[in-house]
Amino acid sequence: MQTTTDAAWQPLKARYKILIAVLTVLIALLLSFSFLVSHATPCPASAAAPGAAPTMQALMHRCYGPPAVLTLERVSRPVAADNELLVRVHAAAVNPLDWHYLRGTPYIVRLDAGIGAPENPRLGVDFAGTVEAVGRNVRLFKPGDEVFGGKFGAFAEYVAVREDRAVVAKPPNVSFAEAAAVPIAAITALQALRDKGHLQAGQKVLINGASGGVGTFAVQIAKASGAEVTAVCSTRNLQMVHALGADHVIDYTREDLLTAAQRYDLIIDTVGNHPLLAYRRVLTPRGKFVIVGGPSNGNWLGPLATPLRALLLRPFVSQEFLPLLAELNKPDLALLAGLMQAGKLRAVIDRHYPLQQAAAALTYLEQGHARGKVTIDME
Repeated sequence: MQTTTDAAWQPLKARYKILIAVLTVLIALLLSFSFLVSHATPCPASAAAPGAAPTMQALMHRCYGPPAVLTLERVSRPVAADNELLVRVHAAAVNPLDWHYLRGTPYIVRLDAGIGAPENPRLGVDFAGTVEAVGRNVRLFKPGDEVFGGKFGAFAEYVAVREDRAVVAKPPNVSFAEAAAVPIAAITALQALRDKGHLQAGQKVLINGASGGVGTFAVQIAKASGAEVTAVCSTRNLQMVHALGADHVIDYTREDLLTAAQRYDLIIDTVGNHPLLAYRRVLTPRGKFVIVGGPSNGNWLGPLATPLRALLLRPFVSQEFLPLLAELNKPDLALLAGLMQAGKLRAVIDRHYPLQQAAAALTYLEQGHARGKVTIDME
């Protein structure tokens, strides 16, 4: 005979079973998704060369993996659509973004690039070159113009880019390699200082990782904005960073920036080598901390782990910890071109590689010791 207590437990037991079933399904779905996203298909053979149509050399990765999976192939040359210009690329630049897409890590990248294998096997974004042809609706450019900007697939002899996107005239006083080094790194530095940091003249700014690609531009842009700039770098880069305009330099091999008596209105961090809370002691009470980069360890979150921690920390502190996702755009490229033409901004280039050695360029940048930028020269 069923007791009153047993009858009361029946609905609870039913709900418990439903909850277990739902959790089981969710865990199964999560495991399936994890396997799907993390799985990488083997590298296929290179595609056959195109027929009689005009061709070009382009760097390709038909699977995810280290720089060794890259192949230099002959592919069809793009044709400028009505609103596009065809650019013959003279130089391109390597960025951490490139190796994230090459390796497909963190795995969240594959939701955009392709599950299992890249949907677009091209690589590279930053470029500088000469306009070869224009579409019938293009008004701002003509064949022979020297330009620079950003377009996916820039590690190739040609790119086709829309006139209204990230492409502007190259200043005549800079080389193609110097112009190619600018787009992603300098726009990241500009938007970190201006849009996230709301930098004002007279403020005290610290750049952690001042000798890297973003850091070298951040030092110069902050100085041009009237800030008092402190740069953090290693011993071998002290002289270079001083030459870029830094007022003070901290050699991290000899001094811990977190023990300094100075407090900063704004910190731009491209390294992520200290816990976020530790920076509070060197920030002013209403200071801003902008996260540009971080450790790339781990296939799931990688450099995204630090921005996520910043979002969790934000409600509990008076200072602002702000992740940055930079956006390539024409107005900011034009602003940077003006700074270069005025002699207020220059690219620091560590090494030049030919297109045939692009894998070596990516390997070198991934090691994390580049001073400024690494470029690929097409000629």
